[in-house]
Amino acid sequence: MGVVRPPRVTGCWHPGRVGSRVAAVVVAVFVAGCGGGSSSGALRSPARPAGSAATTAVVPPAPAGSSSVPAPPPVTGPASVAGRLVAVETAIRDRSTPDADLAGLGREQQDLYRLLVRNPDWQATVQGLLPADLRALAGAHVMAGTELRRLAQPKPELPKWRIVAPGPAGELLAEYKGAQSALGVPWQYLAAIHLVETRMGRIRGDSVAGAQGPMQFIPSTWKVYGNGGDINSDHDSILAAARLLKSRGAPADMARALYAYNPSQRYVRAVTAYAGVMAAEERAYLAYHGWQVYYGDTLLPEGYVG
Repeated sequence: MGVVRPPRVTGCWHPGRVGSRVAAVVVAVFVAGCGGGSSSGALRSPARPAGSAATTAVVPPAPAGSSSVPAPPPVTGPASVAGRLVAVETAIRDRSTPDADLAGLGREQQDLYRLLVRNPDWQATVQGLLPADLRALAGAHVMAGTELRRLAQPKPELPKWRIVAPGPAGELLAEYKGAQSALGVPWQYLAAIHLVETRMGRIRGDSVAGAQGPMQFIPSTWKVYGNGGDINSDHDSILAAARLLKSRGAPADMARALYAYNPSQRYVRAVTAYAGVMAAEERAYLAYHGWQVYYGDTLLPEGYVG
């Protein structure tokens, strides 16, 4: 599939300074970030198994639910972004934080990094205000998000998608790990692809290139790797993605395998960064499970029908 080339986004946060395909859906689903550098060594790779917006932008509150996390305070500048990032990233990694709270924390995390991408002039200040142990982590998110945003060129009209609730986090995690056990592809990469392609299955609808399902396969590619399964099934499509990656070099050469999945080095860098975050801290996956669908800068909430 071809990648739609967007206007260039200026300004970036290089993680190196802070210490040491499939779907056209990826060109529409924006994550936050800023690109141009490699992620810091402080974020390890998964182990292989044996244009700025107005500076008055405000982070919307996390969606209501079973979470006990209160609505976050308004964020209107770099100092408040840094303060909220410290609070959110620390809470995600704190074993005393209930798992039920992580989706809400993830939603705030997503919106904070989106703000940094849309306000590149804030990034140096935020970087300087973060404690050293969070700089590489934040840098990885900022890099990954901008790499994906640079691939994006949304149309003026909203897409003809349905946005649904994703499968339960625990069940999806079991699917990723099951595919790893069966085929040797690290589960973190499968989760990262699922996150980038359809926000863990929230998007229902074909891409402009005709890709389908939660892992976004062109039907002809599905015939090769789907093993007769259901292209719209999380279970079947995660296994198919693992088969494709394995056939193209995974786990020995994940960069080559990811490039076969989507022939864009920006895509490869972004997926690798998210996979590295989950490899360093598995609870990060539960926060990513809370990330929502944005088309450009428009939130498409669960229940949206285009």
